Amino acid sequence: MNKKIVVLFFLVNILLLSSCSLGGSRTEMLNKDNDDKKADVRLEQLIEAIKNKDREALKSMFSKQALDEAEDFDVSMGYLFDFFQGEVKFKERKSGLIVDESNNYGHKTKEVKSFYSIDTDKQKYLFFLLEYTVDTDNPDNVGLYTLRVIKAEDKKTRFGYWQDMKIAGIYKPEE
Repeated sequence: MNKKIVVLFFLVNILLLSSCSLGGSRTEMLNKDNDDKKADVRLEQLIEAIKNKDREALKSMFSKQALDEAEDFDVSMGYLFDFFQGEVKFKERKSGLIVDESNNYGHKTKEVKSFYSIDTDKQKYLFFLLEYTVDTDNPDNVGLYTLRVIKAEDKKTRFGYWQDMKIAGIYKPEE
C-alpha cells in the first residue's frame, strides 16, 4: 500500500511540474495575446493615417532608425497615399505573428512580423508589417521598420519571404 502512495505521489508531482510547459507558460500566452493586440492596433493606426493622408501620424509610427535608413521616405509615403484606395470593408490577419525575441546578456530585442488582408470597396490589398517593439540597447530602433502594401493580385510578384521584404520604410515598387 505504501508503494502505491509513493508512486501516486511521484506521478502527481510529475504532472504538476510538467503542466507548466504544456502549451507554453501563462506568461508566454499573455505576451502572445499582447503582441496580437499591439499588431492589430498598429494596423488600425496605419489604416487611419493612410485614409486621412496624415503624413505626421504615419511618420511617427516608424522608428528613427527606419527613417534614417529609408530611401525617399516622403516619396514612398505619397505613393502609398495614392495607391491605397477605398473604404475598408474587411480585414484579417493572414497567419499568426512571427515574433523573434532575444535576450543576449541583458540586451533585449523583440521583432514582430504580421501579415494582413484588407478589402476595400475598390481593391483587395495585402499588408506586411515589421516592427521592433523592444530594443534595450538601441531605443531609436523601436517602432515600425517595414511597411509593404500591395494589391492582393500581385502577391506572387511583390510578396516573398519576410527576410526579402525587410526594407526600411515604406515599400514602393521600382518603375
